[in-house]
Amino acid sequence: MNAVIVGVILMLVLTLCRINVIVAMTLSAIVAGLTAGLGLSDTLNAFNEGLSGGAEIALSYAMLGAFAVAISKSGLTRILAAKLLKQVNDNSHKGETTLSYLILSIILLCAISSQNLVPVHIAFIPILIPPLLIVFNTLRLDRRAIACILTFGLATSYMVLPYGFGGIYLYSILHKNLTENGLELVNTQVPIAMIIPALGMLVGLIIAVFVSYKKRRHYEAHALTEKQQDVVIEQPKKVLAVGIAAVLCSLLAQNVSGSMILGGLVGVMIFSLFGIVKWEQNSDVFSKGVAMMAMIGFIMISAQGFASVMKATGDVTSLVSSAAGMIEGNKPLAAALILLVGLLITMGIGSSFSTVPIIATLFVPLCLELNFSVMATAALVGTAGALGDAGSPASDSTLGPTSGLNADGQHDHIWDSVVPTFIHFNIPLLISGWIAAMVL
Repeated sequence: MNAVIVGVILMLVLTLCRINVIVAMTLSAIVAGLTAGLGLSDTLNAFNEGLSGGAEIALSYAMLGAFAVAISKSGLTRILAAKLLKQVNDNSHKGETTLSYLILSIILLCAISSQNLVPVHIAFIPILIPPLLIVFNTLRLDRRAIACILTFGLATSYMVLPYGFGGIYLYSILHKNLTENGLELVNTQVPIAMIIPALGMLVGLIIAVFVSYKKRRHYEAHALTEKQQDVVIEQPKKVLAVGIAAVLCSLLAQNVSGSMILGGLVGVMIFSLFGIVKWEQNSDVFSKGVAMMAMIGFIMISAQGFASVMKATGDVTSLVSSAAGMIEGNKPLAAALILLVGLLITMGIGSSFSTVPIIATLFVPLCLELNFSVMATAALVGTAGALGDAGSPASDSTLGPTSGLNADGQHDHIWDSVVPTFIHFNIPLLISGWIAAMVL
């Protein structure tokens, strides 16, 4: 038995059985190592060596988490949410259709900004969405369309925009794992390779909003399950000015240094230096930031360890040779298989960020064997990693929208978030990712 096949299949089975992802990857790595005859000691050594490769990524996530907590503590997100709500109220006299599309556009911009411009991840959703539910109900907007909009903003922006979380995915994870597995490309080529897959996501969004969920849907006027806190923010103008400065300086620091760690740190320090976040709260900010991103960070670290064991088994080469022989140079078939396997793995793990180290180990050598171009390989692996993120029950891209839209108990996680996003994003992403592999 090929140890790599054993490891990947076991990991998928365990994660789909709702075993903790970290436990599943660790157990699967050990079983794969033993299957290959490495022995327990050598398997654990290979796993431990791989862990260090995820440390920078995990710290980047933790620092962005601290920045997100600082933004939240400053009240900046509440100020922005209040301004957006005011815009909705001020335009309430307009026609139902015009107001509906205004609201949907605002939500889309907020979702995109949460990954790249103001990197608060999904933290803005419980603040912005629940107060808008009464407006959604009045306009009879289908919340499945809103779930698709939120997921599009959360997922597509990191796939193609190299700032904030996009910088982590495209540069620190995707480019790093591509080059470590033998692909020679400049990091700025990666976002370009992901443009066609991102356009596929855009097509899915258009279908969801203007076709699938265009009809009005009735919702009852239920009370919110959790009462919204009314927070009084002192000096809102100062908070807004400092917040904008912190975001701009964070982006500048990231671009100049190429480090998301420094970018997040600069943002947090600006909030502290201007007294928006008190110095004595710094420890709490970093603690909560680490806590918020801890699970994702540890999953990514474990994925690096798993990938390291797969390489150490030596079975990757034989698997690639066997796969190449079975495919017999059929690039269209190879591209389709790579994307489908990526979909399965990401659906099981629930995180595209954690999937890339695993599939890059398997598929970069296969792409090189089949003479895929550098850009086509980057598009294939990047798309295979992102596939499944939108439709996984355990993904932030679906859990985040549900947390806001279900604030009054009328939005089912599986049928109103997971299924709609799976249909409208994973299917177009499969098609567009395959097209990218063929034309690049």
